[in-house]
Amino acid sequence: MLRKIGRLFVIKTRFEAFVIIYALALGATTRGAAYLEEYPGLGGQLLFLATTGAVFLAGAAILDGLKAKKKLDDLETDASAQIELSSDQR
Repeated sequence: MLRKIGRLFVIKTRFEAFVIIYALALGATTRGAAYLEEYPGLGGQLLFLATTGAVFLAGAAILDGLKAKKKLDDLETDASAQIELSSDQR
């Protein structure tokens, strides 16, 4: 049962990744707007920039992770197919 619940928190597709990145961006801009009100001037602008920049870094990491997982799954599929072929030849 815990495994089924745990699978809900795994990003499987690019669409899911973009939805999560969008949600992160909404939160970051809301937090950045609060920084602009709390720290007017350059300090608030730099904090706003930091919050939005963090979303770019997180989004890139999420998308790279998906790409690496897909490549790993492809390699595992190829390896298992090769193992089956070699066992059939014996």
